[in-house]
Amino acid sequence: MVKIGILVLSDRASSGVYEDKSGVEIEKILNEYIKNEKTFYYELIPDEYDLIVEKLTFLSDEKECDLIFTTGGTGPALRDVTPEATELVCDKMLPGFGELMRAKSLEYVPTAILSRQSAGIRNKSLIVNLPGNPKAIKECIEPIFPAIPYCVDLIGGAYIENNEDKISVFRPKKK
Repeated sequence: MVKIGILVLSDRASSGVYEDKSGVEIEKILNEYIKNEKTFYYELIPDEYDLIVEKLTFLSDEKECDLIFTTGGTGPALRDVTPEATELVCDKMLPGFGELMRAKSLEYVPTAILSRQSAGIRNKSLIVNLPGNPKAIKECIEPIFPAIPYCVDLIGGAYIENNEDKISVFRPKKK
C-alpha cells in the first residue's frame, strides 16, 4: 500500500470561489503511473504558512505518507509560501526536482523561471511542490516521476511499482 498526501494550497478554492482541479489532476496522474494499491489523503487549505507547516507535518508524521504532493503557492507572490514551509519541515532538500521541473516548464512558457517548485524529505516521506495549474502539473510530474520510486526506496518508504505502459522508472541494477 502506497500512502499519498495531496495538499492543495489555494485561498480561493479553499473558500469555495472555484472548484479544485489541481489536486484532482495529481490523483489522476498517480493512479495512471502507480500500479500498487494506494490511499490518498487530500487536504484543501488557504495559503497560510503555519497551516501548510502543520499539514505537511501531519501527513508525514501522523499519516506516514510515502509521497506528499503540494500544488499551488510556488510563485513569487507575497502569499506564495509553500517552498518556505516545505523547507522548514524537511530534513533534507532535493534541489534537482525543482531544477528539472523548471527546465521542462521552460519548454512551454518563459515565466517558468518565476516558479519555485522544490522537493525534500521528512522522515520517510518525499515531499514535492508542484505548480497550481493542472496542465503544468502533468508537465512537471512526468519528467520527475522516473526518479521517485527509487528515492522512496532510499528513504525507507513503500516499494512503488509503476505501470510500464504509462511511464518507466529507474532503479539501479543490483550487483
